[in-house]
Order: sequence, then C-alpha cells, then structure tokens
Amino acid sequence: MYPNAQEQGALQAAENLMHEIMARYDPSHDAFHVQRVRKTALLIARALSAQQPDLLVVELAALLHDVLDKKYVPETEAADPYGYFLPFFQSLSSEHGLDLISDGRARQIVKVVENVSWTTEKKLRSTGKLEEWHRICVELHCVQDADRLDAMGAFGIMRCAAYSAAVNRPLHAPPGRLDTAVQHFYDKLLHIQERLKTEPGKQMGAKRHQFMVDFLNAVENEYNAEALEVACTA
Repeated sequence: MYPNAQEQGALQAAENLMHEIMARYDPSHDAFHVQRVRKTALLIARALSAQQPDLLVVELAALLHDVLDKKYVPETEAADPYGYFLPFFQSLSSEHGLDLISDGRARQIVKVVENVSWTTEKKLRSTGKLEEWHRICVELHCVQDADRLDAMGAFGIMRCAAYSAAVNRPLHAPPGRLDTAVQHFYDKLLHIQERLKTEPGKQMGAKRHQFMVDFLNAVENEYNAEALEVACTA
C-alpha cells in the first residue's frame, strides 16, 4: 500500500524542503500551489493505473517541481538540478532508509522537475529537441498536466493576477499594450488546453478553459460598459 513508512518519511522531507525554499515566493508560486499540483498529479496518476505510473516519483516531483523555478532563483542555483537535490536524496537514504539514488529514481524525479515547465517544453519543441522520453514518460505527464491545470480556470485567474501584482504588471489596459495580465491569457493560458497530455487532464482542462473564456468575455463587457451605457441612453 502506497505510501509505506519509508516513502511517507521521504514525502515529509520533500514537503519540508519545499516549504523552506518557497516561503519567499509570491502567492502565484507558493506552497499552496504545490499542494494543489501534488493532489491533482496523484489523482491523474491513479486514474492511469493501467500505465503503472510510479506514484512516489509523481508525488516527489510534484512537491519539488517549483523549488528551482528560474523566476525566483539565481541561474547558478538552477544550473545543476541534480547536484542541488543530491544532498536531499542522500538524506533520504541515511535518515529514512530509502535509496532512490541507486535505483535511478532520484535522477528520474529530477528529470521530471527539469521538464515540467511550459517554457522548457516550448523551447525544446521549437528547437526540435523533444525526445521520446518526453512523449512517453507518464510520470512527467501527470505532473505537467497537474501544474498546467493550476494555471487554468479559477485558480489560474487568481494566480495570474497575483503574479502580475508581484511584478507590477497592469491587469488590463487600453488596446495596444501587450504587457498586461489579460494579454497573458491570449499569449499562454488559452493555449494550455492544446498541450495537456493525459485523458484525465484533458477532461479537467476543458471545463477550466471555458471558465477562462467566460472570464475574458466578462472583462471585455465590463471594460466596455461605459460605451454600452452611452449607446443605450442616446
């Protein structure tokens, strides 16, 4: 039965590390975001039981996926993810008797963490560097879809506003400005549905995508309310 005592110890250690590092991140990429991704990734993985995803790999990768987010850490820190996480994996062996280094799962977890990002996948795709592993790794797909689903729908809208506030990006502006939160929906968030990998992810994504479309329609209606009111009274 997953997780056993050793695995539970490893998960708690990963959670502690995540909380320690991400306490300084803004609310768009905080521990609550990570816990939502963790929950959704496991939900997807359990729905894909026929493909036998490694639940520990999925859950640890979900917990660690934003620890080295390049928006928040220096390039030097993010340059060698395996080297960064190696002391953590060594501690799992010494303190919890769980050797993920020898069985290769430590490298797999870090590889998933390195490849979850939308930007990373976009860059690999544009340069023709996507490998067969990217196409078939079910653990990667579970965490990717979970992370992307949290950028959609109601939470996606709140996270976009939170990050915009953190970097002082306008929420909305007159036509012509491309540096707004609303423009980010058209640049990225409305395209996420096209890149979901799993069937459970696609099913959840469809509803969240429509929620964003309805939200953007409401934004435009509210922005144009003054013009509509003038037209009605003319």
